[in-house]
Amino acid sequence: MRKELRISGFGGQGVILSGLIVGQAVSIHDGNNASFTQSYGPEARGGACASQVVISDKIVDYPLVNQSDILVSLSQTAYAKFFSLVREGGDILIDSDLVKPLEVPKGAKIHSIPATRFAEELGNTIVGNIVMLGFLTRVTQLASKEAMIKAIRESVPERFMDLNMAAFERGYEYQG
Repeated sequence: MRKELRISGFGGQGVILSGLIVGQAVSIHDGNNASFTQSYGPEARGGACASQVVISDKIVDYPLVNQSDILVSLSQTAYAKFFSLVREGGDILIDSDLVKPLEVPKGAKIHSIPATRFAEELGNTIVGNIVMLGFLTRVTQLASKEAMIKAIRESVPERFMDLNMAAFERGYEYQG
């Protein structure tokens, strides 16, 4: 088994943190091998940003994503940049309020959730990425729910723990 995940958006959306959390969940808590890489523009916030996680039951011999099995896009620009690099039959997860998939790769499945809107309803848009991680967990089963919760608990500040746990559950429960 080898799965290639790319999470994309812009700086400030928690794209890098999301990749780190997924990497921790699948490797440390679910016992797979994984590599994590990140890329971002020179801007501190608002510039292009992506994280890549390669997950395998064998040693990861090449750490970069060539063709995504799963693409998460949190911005229209990120979708435009990476949608063509999704493997046939892959899964694309989008924030439905921020991304309109004008083109879809052959055989790819689009899964959408209003992640930012749900984060706003929870009281802080900063947890939109965690809403998306809940949705990613349910839709793809890339990591177990328990592993993702443990990785989130290890990665976010204690004072925001309840908010992040509520965000994860909101995304996980979404059936859209």
